[in-house]
Amino acid sequence: MQLDTANYQRVLGDELRRLRKQRGWTRRDLNRRLQSDISLQTLATYELGTRQCSVIRLVEICLALDEVPHELMARVHQRVFTGSSVGRIRVDLRRVVRDTQPELLPLRRWAKGKLTELNGHHAPDVNLDISALERMAELCGVDTVDLIARLRQLSGPLPEPEED
Repeated sequence: MQLDTANYQRVLGDELRRLRKQRGWTRRDLNRRLQSDISLQTLATYELGTRQCSVIRLVEICLALDEVPHELMARVHQRVFTGSSVGRIRVDLRRVVRDTQPELLPLRRWAKGKLTELNGHHAPDVNLDISALERMAELCGVDTVDLIARLRQLSGPLPEPEED
């Protein structure tokens, strides 16, 4: 099994950011709860997944967030190594367009444009990688984890068309 370290770091950062926001904390709030002196910029790079975090630093952040480190790592591992394909999620554009969740309006607009672009010549679904999912989540104003959960809910079987 190959490890995509950049993807692993991004997912770890997303989980850290999700935990912090779940508590209603800013990075400054988290920083105040840490034992060692970590700059806000360093915390940001951990959350963005652009900087590696030592095990000791990760444990310190987890303790400040009142999170068990091995549980956090289990979620990261689950996200990275399971699912439709590593670091990707398959999205049915038709289902996205039909969805009515107000937060997903930017995603619906994108899906509608993509369906128009495909013009029935290709399958109406696409694979989105973690960076695309992160960008979409940011546009929708939701956490990446939340967006992935919502997209997975949309990926169930299509209802049978009604007959006249």
